[in-house]
Amino acid sequence: MSTLNRRAHLPRRLARPLLERMTVEPPLQKAASVKDGPAKQSSAALRGVYFVAGIILVGIGIAGYILPVLPGTIWMILAAACFARSSPKFEAWLINHKTFGPSVVAWRQNGAIPRKAKFLAIGMMAISFTVLAFTHIPMLALAIVGAILLACSLFVASRPIGPKVQS
Repeated sequence: MSTLNRRAHLPRRLARPLLERMTVEPPLQKAASVKDGPAKQSSAALRGVYFVAGIILVGIGIAGYILPVLPGTIWMILAAACFARSSPKFEAWLINHKTFGPSVVAWRQNGAIPRKAKFLAIGMMAISFTVLAFTHIPMLALAIVGAILLACSLFVASRPIGPKVQS
């Protein structure tokens, strides 16, 4: 009796291990090491991209702290996220900075926006919409911008002001 005929008469629970032993497995390929794989190169390249993005975002954030029409905090929060993926040294610098750090830390820990920043953000959105309403843009565009600004205002208003109080 050949091997195939004998296997046909075995119960399934016994035939499966026999079939598994009879199949030829392809040889295992050597796992790519950290030194020679492209993953290391792409990871280093990605860290470089995050670092450059972080530097650019810090520059925009500083401009936002100086210029009244540009917010600064959101750019610092994004810069901290980029530095967290690229340079712990710059992330620590940003978090420990006396001007930029407290708002980044408050956002990371609690998703909090200070009361003054909330009023300023919502007020600037209202002023922007009012100025836009007096221009000659189509009503559809005005409605879309108004809906976006309203959604952003509601999000800002819904954020906590400070650390969450545990009761």
